[in-house]
Amino acid sequence: MEKGSLSIHSENIFPIIKKWLYSDIDIFVRELVSNSSDAMTKLKKMVSLGEADMEGEPDYRIDITISESAGTITFSDRGIGMTEEEVKKYINQIAFSGAYDFLEKYKDKDEGEQIIGHFGLGFYSAFMVAEKVEIQTLSHQKGAVPVKWLCEGGAEYEMSAGSRQTYGTDIILYVNEDGKKYLNEWAMRETIRKYCSFMPYPIYLKNADAQPEKDENGDIIIKEETPLNTPTPLYLKQPSEVTEEEYKEFYRNTFTDFNEPHFWIHLNMDYPFRLKGILYFPKLKNEFDTMEGQIKLYNSQVFIADNIKEVIPEFLLLLKGIIDCPDLPLNVSRSFLQNDGFVRKLSDYITKKVADKLNSLFKKERTEAYEKFWADIHPFVKYGCLKDDKFFEKVKDILIFKDIDHNYLTLPEYREKAGNDNVYYFTDRNLQASYLAAFVKNGLNAIEMGHTIDQPFLQRLESDDPEHKLHFLRIDSDITAEMKTGESMSEDVKKSLTENLEKIFQKALAKEDLKISVEALKDQQISGMVLLSEEKRRMQDMMKMYGFMGMDLGAAPSEEILLLNKNNRLVTYLLENPNADTDTVSLLCHQIYDLALLSHKPLEAERMTAFLERSNQIMELFLEK
Repeated sequence: MEKGSLSIHSENIFPIIKKWLYSDIDIFVRELVSNSSDAMTKLKKMVSLGEADMEGEPDYRIDITISESAGTITFSDRGIGMTEEEVKKYINQIAFSGAYDFLEKYKDKDEGEQIIGHFGLGFYSAFMVAEKVEIQTLSHQKGAVPVKWLCEGGAEYEMSAGSRQTYGTDIILYVNEDGKKYLNEWAMRETIRKYCSFMPYPIYLKNADAQPEKDENGDIIIKEETPLNTPTPLYLKQPSEVTEEEYKEFYRNTFTDFNEPHFWIHLNMDYPFRLKGILYFPKLKNEFDTMEGQIKLYNSQVFIADNIKEVIPEFLLLLKGIIDCPDLPLNVSRSFLQNDGFVRKLSDYITKKVADKLNSLFKKERTEAYEKFWADIHPFVKYGCLKDDKFFEKVKDILIFKDIDHNYLTLPEYREKAGNDNVYYFTDRNLQASYLAAFVKNGLNAIEMGHTIDQPFLQRLESDDPEHKLHFLRIDSDITAEMKTGESMSEDVKKSLTENLEKIFQKALAKEDLKISVEALKDQQISGMVLLSEEKRRMQDMMKMYGFMGMDLGAAPSEEILLLNKNNRLVTYLLENPNADTDTVSLLCHQIYDLALLSHKPLEAERMTAFLERSNQIMELFLEK
């Protein structure tokens, strides 16, 4: 039996790094800045432990210098630096992590600040944009000498005496064609902001080719340096230390949204996992804003990605916020995240904190805050209920609904006042105004459910009812007993009236399949109402939805019923004048039907045109009299 060690040829690994290690080419900025940050964190740790004797206070900063004329990007730090032996160990040996060694050495000491890198591959991302990489480094150790390392992306490298005069490291990228765009100051600035907005050390960008500004006397104007990042972001502070205005300012600066958020949740946890962040509930300008949330995920203040649904509950992606979890790896597959127990615990914790905040607002500030915010937050809450059973259980008792009078009610409050298990709802306050008016006149109430998410949501509520008695009915699905006069009408009389009116309307409208129903309503102003049972309407909606998805289930059959009010003068006229002028009968039937239909759903263009022309014709007849 033969045993041996696998070997890796470095000349073959660089193409793999360039093509497969990272999905985005601009990631090299994040990786190299992270290395610089780690170098300074190591030095800081050693100084605090008395293992590094530095003269004066170290200047912890990262400088990125671009030069289009030289074709270079330089990353400079004032970190721990490297000796020649360390360069050989951590640079010449691919995937040999100095960060890992450092953590192992000091794992029993006070944690302090976080080390970002772990795998020893980040440095090599430089070759994604560089044809040649040079390192100039000087260790912090007493008596250390500067070292220069040079590699052109193959197996060969050169090491020689370096030129750096102060401890720390310069990484100089001689950019290739792919890297030229980052020689542009604006492009580099945006990339730094994308990945490094909250890096723990100040980052400064310099353009070596830029000409210095001069005043009117020709003297160079010295400008105060301003870092591109915020080394101590707001979410790292204790919630008790942050003011309301600071939360709002952080939101504006981070998401470039100048509409103030409704409220926020400050996440701050150290056990059983480390998690910090802020989730904001934004104001919505329209319904489609619910699809434009942005949750930024960080690891030790280093940007990982936007909206990773494997880490953050999917319904929370409708919000805006920052989540920083040092226990998450910087680079890991989504399939790993989907099956990781830690990630599931993290997701459950965030869900619980959101539910707790909503419950707190409902109990303590229902009128002054919760109800005012509900119009904007209800799509998120309902979506969460549909996607997450645990979330639904935590918030189902604080779900509120706006009624006809614009008051908010919970379902138990509505059902208690209604005295039964039927919950009437409307989807369009303007379109269904006549139905709403009828409800109000008869002392009835209904709730508004006109958002896209409301249809699947009401079915979720029905299925959760333990006794399965809860039923949602749209206000045009049926008429209630309260709307009827209570007038005694035998089945034979009702059948006769229905048959007579059905013949009249079917003939006048040329609709042989038109279904008619007759009732005696209290409101004599109502001539007719179009009704569609809740079950059949939901079926029609489902078929339409499948149609939008490209699944042809055939045309949804017309199941509407025209309910006519026998107490209305127009309907009475049609019943009492069977031999009336044909044109008059046709005019009345069309107008009664279209008026009823108009309150049920929008009229098609051709039908609306005919309705308007007919309305003008009726007014002209009135003038002739």
